[in-house]
Amino acid sequence: MTNDSQKTEINKLEERIIALESRNTFQDDVIEQLSEELAVHQTQISALKEQIQLVANRLKDAGSMSSNNDEVEPPPPHY
Repeated sequence: MTNDSQKTEINKLEERIIALESRNTFQDDVIEQLSEELAVHQTQISALKEQIQLVANRLKDAGSMSSNNDEVEPPPPHY
């Protein structure tokens, strides 16, 4: 191999390494952004689960109250 061809090969390898480093940096940034977004979504999901549980409890309580009222009220006349 001549000196010029060695320099050309070294330059090609350096360009490939630089491209890989750039891609790696970009991927690291994207992973960090996705991680932050995932943390936000997990917080929102937890809050929504709590709200659903509250609504379910209220419906359960309302159902038990209405079942007590059904016993007191006579059935409609068409029965």
